[in-house]
Amino acid sequence: MNPDAAETFALDVLTWLAGSDDLMPVFLGSTGASIDDLRDRAGDAEFLGAVLDFLMLDDAWVMAFAESRGIDPERVMRARAALPGGQQVNWT
Repeated sequence: MNPDAAETFALDVLTWLAGSDDLMPVFLGSTGASIDDLRDRAGDAEFLGAVLDFLMLDDAWVMAFAESRGIDPERVMRARAALPGGQQVNWT
């Protein structure tokens, strides 16, 4: 997946999160982002990488997103790898 497609994909994830009354507060709380940050940084590849990092914290979230879009859940990882910081694997 190329970086432009990955950014578009991550924006779709952000839209999905924003539509979730359960997950959006968790995202905001865990990242420290505000609603204004979402608007201001939605075009920032690093921020979009953080959106995908958040989604990948829980396999159930990845599966729920993938099922809602009718896609292979592994697309989330491929999109993350195409954005800044996605090439680094930290096994801690």
